[in-house]
Amino acid sequence: MLDWAIRLVVLVVLILSFNPSLILIRLPDPPFPLTARNQRCPLLVTILLLSFGFTACVSPSKEFDLDALESPRILNKAARYLKADPITVTANVCERSEGGPHDFYSEGDYWWPNPEDPTGPYVRRDGETNPENFIEHRESLIRFSDIMGTLVSAYALTADEKYAAHAVAHLKAWFVNPETRMNPSLLYGQAISGRHTGRSIGIIDTIHLVEVALGANRLEGSPSFSNEDRGAVKAWFRDYLDWISTHPYGLKEKQHPNNHGVCWSLQAAAFAQLVGDTEILAWIRKQFKEVYLAEMMDLEGGFPAELKRTKPYGYSLFVMDAMAGVAQIASVAGDNLWQFEMEDGRGMRLGMQFIAPYIADKDSWKLPPDVMYWEDWPVRQPCLLLAGYALAEPHYFSIWKGLEADPTVYEVLRNLPMRHPLLWR
Repeated sequence: MLDWAIRLVVLVVLILSFNPSLILIRLPDPPFPLTARNQRCPLLVTILLLSFGFTACVSPSKEFDLDALESPRILNKAARYLKADPITVTANVCERSEGGPHDFYSEGDYWWPNPEDPTGPYVRRDGETNPENFIEHRESLIRFSDIMGTLVSAYALTADEKYAAHAVAHLKAWFVNPETRMNPSLLYGQAISGRHTGRSIGIIDTIHLVEVALGANRLEGSPSFSNEDRGAVKAWFRDYLDWISTHPYGLKEKQHPNNHGVCWSLQAAAFAQLVGDTEILAWIRKQFKEVYLAEMMDLEGGFPAELKRTKPYGYSLFVMDAMAGVAQIASVAGDNLWQFEMEDGRGMRLGMQFIAPYIADKDSWKLPPDVMYWEDWPVRQPCLLLAGYALAEPHYFSIWKGLEADPTVYEVLRNLPMRHPLLWR
């Protein structure tokens, strides 16, 4: 009863203080991605929100100002990136690649020369990265993703066209200019010496295009992004989305029963959002519920396929970040993947309840430490931030703020494709 009385007082104050026919109330920044920044709620909507306890337009933490937190980091990096020229796949060619200069190429991480047959096919050592691998294309893609994420975030903060213009220059180099563009396919990803010229799981390497696609979407209204260039960039993403949806490599990766399948959906969701493919987004929502939760998550919120690896901690972080990204992009009104739960409770809330304590206190991890890079995790895991908003759990913000925002270890960067939170709202 007291709760209803408080709401009634609020309504009376609103009505007495403003002209009811004109009132527009600016509410705090909403949880991602339900409303756009600077959206205003009419009085009728506000009354309904207050009366029925709907919190979609109310930030779960008044003390958490993401713009203020991100501004110094983003603007300092953006100043450096304004001087950075594009580096695409054509800048480095590996003699071991069966592709051409416009084809992305990488090599399987955990494959090594066979000590019993040094000139024969490589052998697998799970979790142990071969330092002799060709990684230049991966590094260029990671760099591109960071440049795009930083410049578009700076543009969102300042509305200064210099950031948008330089971001567009990088987009054109990667996707438009004939001399430097990357082919919209991935035939030569994660090759293995003596075994494969490319593999389906190589598609996970382009996960760093997720924030590139989000960035391109955020530049939609910029005068620096011409209709012609926008159309060409979208055409590239349309072609690549079609390729990963129809080529045997893409079809196999799409159904992969671990983090690879989730990462296929994360990429496809971002690309589909950019080009307006609602059918693929609907398929992803179905897959999220019927496979990622129903088949891949256990009753404690963990992912057994990741927990049995030699780097269970790092893989658990990685898959939960990817799940959060899929939930964030693919959710629609009436089908919110953040809120969906199986009858036994499996869902994003349970997944976060499993992993968040181990992010806050890694020493509480119950399994053996990862075979490599144990000391380099965690960093600012995006699942914490997105879940903090989507699930109204402000204590996740406190954990997130205390972690490293700009890691430099290659292995961490390779598995952290979501590093620019301003793109995700």
